[in-house]
Amino acid sequence: MRRTYFCVLKQSIMVDVILGLQWGDEGKGKIVDYFAPKYDIIARFQGGPNAGHTLYVNGTKMVLHQIPSGIFHHDKINIIGNGVVLDPVTLKKECDAVATMGIDVKKNLFISERTNIIIPSHRALDKASELSKGEAKIGSTLKGIGPAYMDKTGRNALRVGDLLDKKFISKYIALRMKHQKILDSYNFNEDISEMESEFFECIEFLKTLNIINCEYFINEQIAQGKKVLAEGAQGSMLDIDFGTFPFVTSSNTISAGVCTGLGISPKQIGEVFGISKAYCTRVGSGPFPTELHDAKGEELRKIGSEFGATTGRPRRCGWIDLVALKYTCMINGVTQIIMTKADILDSFETLDLGVAYEMEGKQIDYVPFQLVGTPVSPVWKTMQGWNIDSTKMKNEAELPATMKSYIEFINTYLGVPVKYVSNGPGRDQIIHL
Repeated sequence: MRRTYFCVLKQSIMVDVILGLQWGDEGKGKIVDYFAPKYDIIARFQGGPNAGHTLYVNGTKMVLHQIPSGIFHHDKINIIGNGVVLDPVTLKKECDAVATMGIDVKKNLFISERTNIIIPSHRALDKASELSKGEAKIGSTLKGIGPAYMDKTGRNALRVGDLLDKKFISKYIALRMKHQKILDSYNFNEDISEMESEFFECIEFLKTLNIINCEYFINEQIAQGKKVLAEGAQGSMLDIDFGTFPFVTSSNTISAGVCTGLGISPKQIGEVFGISKAYCTRVGSGPFPTELHDAKGEELRKIGSEFGATTGRPRRCGWIDLVALKYTCMINGVTQIIMTKADILDSFETLDLGVAYEMEGKQIDYVPFQLVGTPVSPVWKTMQGWNIDSTKMKNEAELPATMKSYIEFINTYLGVPVKYVSNGPGRDQIIHL
């Protein structure tokens, strides 16, 4: 249903942000779920079903691709903002899964009418484009994300608000025919009619949800004193502008994307919580300076169960990259860092931290314009591991001295404090420093 909202804005900071500082998969879902009780509204501001936020709810593993991670808190409003590209099929499956946990999505899930829609031919275009690149492929999840954002910037997109328009079918056909011409140029002949049948069934479901004018709605809530937690997808090093281009996603994953992705002003942004693993991972192709190609990298993957929540692909693993981390703290204005999966390092006797890059015979301590095509070697700082089971620890006093030293070195290097350490997948396995 369509609603219109009018409000007078107050001069207050009511929006905090949680986002990833690496190449995604930092554990944002659990962290948003942990912080959600402190907020009234949880809002996704960018990305699409290529995101996979994993949560454990009452011992049950749940992976959310589009629904905000605050959905399991019955009294919270959850918003999918206009900066997101929405796949109705994925959304319907998620809503069905969430409903089995006793959650009424028709009560607490709200979708911006300006949110762009992924249609079946977007998926086909994604696949055709990736296949055409051969060895130069970027490692797309083939969910139609890139083509959907291309239609957005090309001013051809269908938006959720269009579903309420009697001309929706004719608009769909026009876009579908445009896509077919491109698919023909790729000699792509796969039949997507079955995908279309499912798509239109899920469109009918989507129309039963709360479709809102998000920018008025969220600003009215803020004016009433409601607190908002903006939830990012992917990671800062995948940002379309500031990531390792062209091996990036198609949206702005950094804190600036909150304003354009929800319709709020910069003056309303408060805390920016940046999430980083205690080590580093990446899915798909692209530069990864601290990647390990040895037994230690495989051990990180095995202990950390490093396989993509969306694709199931093995993640590339390596030590923490402080050069990249300092860069993403800077461009996001990070105020606090949350370190996840610290327990994965429990069994390592020594730990390496990337503190600089060697490129073309020079040592640099910044992220250069181009990391693609130029050999990059990390400069390591080696530290003693804690070699102890950290998963049972409940407070800072219980942390071993070597773990504290590891964290303190990171604090000093970045100039931003690590304020939380996650030491396991459970909701209660997080230590406030």
